[in-house]
Amino acid sequence: MKNYLSTTLALVCIVLVISLVVMNRADNAHHEADAGTIADVSNQLVSAQAQITAGNGTMLTLSNSLDECRSASFTLSNRLTEAESIIALNTEQITNLNRQLAEAELQNQTLGQTLGRSVMDLTNQLAGLTSQFAVTESNLVQANKNYALLEERLRRDVAERLVMERKFYNLSELQAQIEYLQSHPIETVSADSIYAGLEVAVKSNGTVHVLSPN
Repeated sequence: MKNYLSTTLALVCIVLVISLVVMNRADNAHHEADAGTIADVSNQLVSAQAQITAGNGTMLTLSNSLDECRSASFTLSNRLTEAESIIALNTEQITNLNRQLAEAELQNQTLGQTLGRSVMDLTNQLAGLTSQFAVTESNLVQANKNYALLEERLRRDVAERLVMERKFYNLSELQAQIEYLQSHPIETVSADSIYAGLEVAVKSNGTVHVLSPN
């Protein structure tokens, strides 16, 4: 009976030892697995920290870029405001220039109409002056003709008067004239009819000066 108990106890001890060995190995394997898992997690944590650090750097870069973009946006906004102000000013100036151009065109049209009327008036005046000039020239030509005729008549009258004066102061001619008048008493001119039809002026010394015929 004691042998049976000892054998059973020994078997139980062996089983326990085997169990302990198996459990120890299992624990060691599990510990190694846990250690590997912990190492992996640590590595992942380091990688995650590295990624976070890189992400922080990227975020900082993005933040700086965002600040730069904001600054550039503000600058562009200011430039856009300035450009809009300049465009508004240019638009106003263009409007003023267009209005001035329209006024200048209207003034040019008015001036052109006035100039056209003035040219027409001057043309009419020139035509009238040309017609008057033609009439005046024709009258001048006629006056020159009349003057030439009068000059010729005057020359002839002066020549005839000179001939008569010469005959009057020539004794033989005067005697012939007296004899002619004596033989033709009808044509004799009396003293009263000598100045008939003539405008005469009597001077203080009694001489008579013929002015012009009536």
